[in-house]
Amino acid sequence: MLKKLLLSVLLITVFSFSFSQTKEELLAQKAEKKAEVDKYQAQADSIQAIIDALPGWRIGAFGTIGGSLSNFNNWYAQGTPNNEAGNIGFTVNAYANKIEDKYFWKNALTLNLNWVKLDDKDDPNDDDSFRSTTDVFNISSLYGYRLSKSWALSTFGEYRSTIIDNFNDPGYLDLGVGLTWTPNADLTVVIHPLNYNFVFSSGDTVFDSSLGAKIVADYTKTIGKLNIKSNLSLFQSYEDANLSNWTWTNSFGYTLWKNIGLGFDFGLRDNNQEAVNFALDNWDGTGTEPNFDNVDNKLQSFWTFGLSYKF
Repeated sequence: MLKKLLLSVLLITVFSFSFSQTKEELLAQKAEKKAEVDKYQAQADSIQAIIDALPGWRIGAFGTIGGSLSNFNNWYAQGTPNNEAGNIGFTVNAYANKIEDKYFWKNALTLNLNWVKLDDKDDPNDDDSFRSTTDVFNISSLYGYRLSKSWALSTFGEYRSTIIDNFNDPGYLDLGVGLTWTPNADLTVVIHPLNYNFVFSSGDTVFDSSLGAKIVADYTKTIGKLNIKSNLSLFQSYEDANLSNWTWTNSFGYTLWKNIGLGFDFGLRDNNQEAVNFALDNWDGTGTEPNFDNVDNKLQSFWTFGLSYKF
C-alpha cells in the first residue's frame, strides 16, 4: 500500500514537472514568434515610409461610429418610467494628397455628426425626434511650392461650418499665403502671416470678418493597427482679439478585426464671437445686453467613442 502511494506521488510529481516544462517551452516559443512578428512589422513600416515618400497621390479615410438605443416600460426607479431613448453619431476623416518633387497639394475633410432623442411616452407633447447635438464640418486645401525639402511657399484655404443646423450661419472661410513646414510625411505646419478670415452669418449678429495670421498643424499617422489624426487650426486677428479663434480636433482608430475596430474622437474650440452670439440668442431682454466684455467665453468641447472603420 505504501509503495503504491509513493508511486502515485512520484507520477504526479513527474507529470507536474513535465507540464511545467512544456508550458515554459511554449511561452519561450511564443516570445520568439512575437519577436519575429515585431521584426517583420518594423520592416513593413519602413517599406511603407518609403512608399509614402514617393511622388503621386495618397488617398485614405477612417471614421468612428457610435450609437445606442433603449426602451423602458414602467421602470419606476427613474424619473421617466416609460421612454424610448437613442443616440447615434459618426466621424469621417478623409484626405487626398498629391506629393511631387517640386510641389504638393493636400486636401482634407473632417465630418462629425451626432443625434440624440428622448421620447417620454407619458407626455404626448414632448419632442420625440432625433435632435442634432454635434455638428462639425471642415474642409481644407493646401498648395505648396517647395523651396527646400522641408519648406515651401504656400497658399491655404479652409472652410468651417455646420451642415445639419444653421449651415453657413456662421461659416468661416480662411484664405491666406505664407510658408509651410513639412519635416516628414506625417506632419504639416502652415504659417501664414497674411490671411483673411471671412465670417458669414445672417441678420444682425456680432460676427465680423478680419485680417490676421493663420497657423495650422496637422498630424496624420498610421502605426500598425492604430490610425491617428490631429489637427489644430488657429486664427489670430490683427484687428481685435475678440475676432480670433482656434479649433483642435483629434481622432484615434484601432483596428481589431479586418477594418473594424474601436474609435475615439474629441475636440476643443475657443471662439468668443460664437459665445456672445449664443448669449444674445438666449437673452430675454432684461438686464445688460450680452457683449464681448460681460460674456464668459467658455471652452467648447465634444467627444465620441464607438466602433471605427478604416476605408
